[in-house]
Amino acid sequence: MKNLKENFKLVLIGLVSGVLNGLFGAGGGTVCVPLLTKCKMSEKSAHATSVVIMLALSLLSAVIYVVRGNVLISDSFVYLVGGIVGAVVGATLLKKLKTKPIKIIFGAVIIFAAVRMFLK
Repeated sequence: MKNLKENFKLVLIGLVSGVLNGLFGAGGGTVCVPLLTKCKMSEKSAHATSVVIMLALSLLSAVIYVVRGNVLISDSFVYLVGGIVGAVVGATLLKKLKTKPIKIIFGAVIIFAAVRMFLK
């Protein structure tokens, strides 16, 4: 059982991830993974845990967006095919890759996303 201080840190990570997910749609994973690794979680476990957290948060955010009329469910179906295939490939790669390449790929994706955001 985790002590109170560790549980508090994890609740804060969840809070930050939830806010970012609500604002940016699953963007909380970019914060969640580094914070989970700082809480002594292995890189692979942090990525896998982040996916589970983002799933729950994304489902909740999606329901809120649909109920408020901000998105049509039918608009998202075309993306689901590629997303499902990509998720299977990503989960398989996570299991097979060593920690160092995962960190490099993750860092490159974060940098790419940041540069893109600043250039738009």
